[in-house]
Parts: sequence; C-alpha cells; structure tokens
Amino acid sequence: MGKFTVVHEINCNVDTFWQTFFDKEFNEKLYREGLGFPEFSVLEQRETDTQIIRRAAGQPKMNMPGPVMKLLGNNFRYTEDGTFDKASKQWKWKMTPSTLADKMRQEGSLRVEPLGDNKVRRVAEMVIEAKIFGVGGLMESAAEKGLREGWDQSAVYMNKHLASKQG
Repeated sequence: MGKFTVVHEINCNVDTFWQTFFDKEFNEKLYREGLGFPEFSVLEQRETDTQIIRRAAGQPKMNMPGPVMKLLGNNFRYTEDGTFDKASKQWKWKMTPSTLADKMRQEGSLRVEPLGDNKVRRVAEMVIEAKIFGVGGLMESAAEKGLREGWDQSAVYMNKHLASKQG
C-alpha cells in the first residue's frame, strides 16, 4: 500500500480555490486539455447546507508498464465520488476503477492552507492499494507516479487559468 502527499502553491485565496475546484467547466477543461484525458465529465454535483457532493467519471491518459496495462485493459475508466465538508473545508474522495474494483483502492483528502493575500498551499494526501499477486507493487508505484505528475500538471493549469481571469 502506498501513502503519499503532494503539495502545491496556487495563486488565489481559499474561497477562489474552492469556487474553481467546483467549477464544472473548469474541471472538464482541466482533465481533457490540461491532463490529456480522452474522456472526463462531472456526472452529478449537488450542495446541501453542510457539504458539496460530486461524482465524476473519466478515462485517464494511460502511461503504465506493459503488465499493468494488460490487466487494466485499453478501456480503463474510473468513477470518483467525493464530498466536501463545508465546516472543515476538506474534500475527501474515493475512486472506483472499471476493472479490478475489488482489488484496487484509491482514495484521498484535499485541503488548502492560506499563505497570504493571494496564495494557498494545496495539500492532497492519497492512499493507493493494489491487492494483485505479482504486480500489486508495480501497479501502486505506477499509479503514484501518474498521480504525482497529474497533480503537478493540474497546479500549473489552475495557476494559468487563475492568472487569465485576473488579467
């Protein structure tokens, strides 16, 4: 099982960060243009007094070792179910893969910390687990590498997007 944290600075305040994070159009552009997903969509997003609930589905750009690709297949997709707690200002999510759902676990939490007038530190903590004999460790390390790269790219994309709005 792999646990890891990715941290980025995003050039906005806390409220703007979460507004952008829950902007459906921004997300669809981020995943398709910024991260190169062949497919991504927000299936449902609703708000209650205490939380925001979002369900999204995507087909990630696959850059995995051969044995992992063989197991996952060419049409690998996932569904993400997440909940934002308005009180703690924390987003928690769980991914369900289209294949091997009973053997793979990927979940995490996201929070932002204010760093000044127009900057926040985005902190994402993730857990990846693949209980597959022989290739579980390879799957976990490949997934972690892909997630780290994706989060790095999303920070760059989000900062560019925010800069264009301020200009």
